[in-house]
Amino acid sequence: MKKIAVINDLSGFGKCSLTAAIPIISSLGVQACPLATGVFSNQTGYESFKSVDLTDSMQSFIDEWKKLCVSFDGILTGFIPNGRQFDIISRFIDEFKTESTVVLVDPIMGDDGEIYPCYDSETVEKVKALCKKADIITPNLTELALLAGCDIKGEYTPDSIRAMSEGTGVKTVITTGITVGNEIANAVYSDGGFELIKSKRLGEHFSGTGDIFSSYVLASYISSKSITDSVKAASHFIERAIEETLSEETPKHYHPDGINFEKLITQK
Repeated sequence: MKKIAVINDLSGFGKCSLTAAIPIISSLGVQACPLATGVFSNQTGYESFKSVDLTDSMQSFIDEWKKLCVSFDGILTGFIPNGRQFDIISRFIDEFKTESTVVLVDPIMGDDGEIYPCYDSETVEKVKALCKKADIITPNLTELALLAGCDIKGEYTPDSIRAMSEGTGVKTVITTGITVGNEIANAVYSDGGFELIKSKRLGEHFSGTGDIFSSYVLASYISSKSITDSVKAASHFIERAIEETLSEETPKHYHPDGINFEKLITQK
């Protein structure tokens, strides 16, 4: 069975990070091997939360994995809260990546033309360095601009998105959450090719969709699907899950509970 090392935090409520990644990856017939970076009572989009930072435990957990002589077909990283974790994860990729391992980095560091308050210029450089080790990255437009050294408050066309994607130096760049009229699109730049994959825009912002998307894409891709087909399948899955969520009268504005994907993982 193929395996993905999933490096992310665990939230009791919010349907994001490991809570989303593990069932999605498992439903696609791939084993999810979580390396937890922290544990949260609920994700940070709620009014309050409690958390335990696992930075000090990560290396000892990795050392135990080395004793098992494990190998991975994929490595997936999500939100990284501090510089020490960047260094640990960077070494992890160096030690576990083989010629057949696909590394997907979700360069979480900003959105809507703003860098997240917990990040500074040094952290942004660490994100850039980690992306250089990746085969696939999944930035939003703000993150893509940061990686390419462009204006994060600019307005972008398909041509400029393609140019910025090429400017990252990463083989495959999947830019998420692009507004195209009344639709939402993901731009796939891979091996010099470029394609916009559109979906219906439903509601506004839902927690956890980025984690679901990156998990679905990587699990699908290492299961011998093309990158374009993997993105199309992930986009369609999220669209259906949002429709399921809205059918239960969940508010259309931002809601920290995430989307109702559970019923759909047995219906693919």
